[in-house]
Formats: sequence, C-alpha cells, structure tokens
Amino acid sequence: MRSCPGTGIWSRRTTDMANDRTGLIAREGFRFIIPLGLITAAFALLEMPKTASVAFLATLFNVWFFRNPERNSPADEKAVVSPADGKVLKIEESEQADGITGRFRKISIFMSVLNVHVNRIPVSGRVEAVRYKKGEFRFAYVDKASSLNERNLIRLRTDGGKEIIFVQIAGILARRIISDLKEGMPVRKGERFGMICYGSRLDVYLPPETEIAVSKGESVIAGETILGYLR
Repeated sequence: MRSCPGTGIWSRRTTDMANDRTGLIAREGFRFIIPLGLITAAFALLEMPKTASVAFLATLFNVWFFRNPERNSPADEKAVVSPADGKVLKIEESEQADGITGRFRKISIFMSVLNVHVNRIPVSGRVEAVRYKKGEFRFAYVDKASSLNERNLIRLRTDGGKEIIFVQIAGILARRIISDLKEGMPVRKGERFGMICYGSRLDVYLPPETEIAVSKGESVIAGETILGYLR
C-alpha cells in the first residue's frame, strides 16, 4: 500500500467499502491535514506567526478539499448517476473506451480543485475489471488527457447485463489516483469508491442506446445528478 503523495495509484482491500468511507473528511486527507496541523502548532510555539498563518491556511484548505458530504442517489435502477462532482466537458459518440472496442456514449467530467473529489459508483452491479495505466500529467480538460494521462479504468456489469466503463484520470496537479475497487466486487449506486487527490477528470462510457439526461457545460454532483437512463 502507498499513501497519497507522489504518483501512482493507491488501492486497498476493504470488507465494507460503504461504511469505510463515511465521515465528514475523506480518510486520505488526514495524511495531509495532521502533518500540516502539527507544523502550524510548531511554528506557533516558535513564535513565527506569519509562517504559522500560512501553514494554518494550508491546513484549512486541505480540510475543505477532502470534504466528504453525504449524497442521496435516485432509486430508479435504470438511472446512471455522475461518479464525480464537476462540469460536463463533452458528450460524444465513441467506438472505443481506452482500448476497449465497442459503441459507447462518452461523457467527460472535469473536476477543478474547488470540487468535492470523492468518486462514487454510477450504477449498481459487479466490477468486471480494474486496469491502471501510467501516463502523463497534462491538463485534465484537454481531449488528449483521456488517452495520455495517468488513469484507472473500471468496467462494471449491471444486474441487467449492461456494461458501464468509467475512467479516473489524473490532471496536471493530481499525482495520485485512489480506488478501493477489485475485480468481482459487488457495488451499489452512489457508493463511495475512491478519489483523485488534486484536480482531475472522469470519463464515463455508456451503452449507445442510453438516454442522456445532461448537457455540455452542466454542473453535476457525484451520486445525485443523473447522467442518463439505461434502455
């Protein structure tokens, strides 16, 4: 297991992913918040108020960045919810999903550093594959980020047999992709499964017959905003 700083992916086994990710702050944040809090206290004791203030602001930023709000997912089994907070960059037809051939409706979501970065399962089902790829750290909002940046692909099969693919993509500031998912795991819509530490992107590949319910430029909320309906 490796911690959040640095490049790469952090994935760990868990027996109850839903309960493991509750709390007002995502657990990964404490690896930043606690050291920064100690640094703040140390500078304050050394009577270095300006430096202590900077460290305190950095601590507050990380508390805010790693916030982990509760979300209520729609009950409709055919509704696919957004796996990330952010803005819809693009909606397009695609004949491949990061090397997997087929016909898909692709929705790209950009997460700025201002967004909640906890990722959620878009629809209930079972994880069929998890595939991590090393890559570059370009701006996440550019098209090439989907194929060139460091990323983690998850392929999920719904109870109705539909295939959904979603890809966590690191941005220029994000140096760690975090995922709890393993092949064969059953998952529930809206369930927290991971995050990307600072600024990122998430691409969602839906079956071609999916009825899309969002538009380009729309702000979406992980676990709540419906991206589309499976048919």
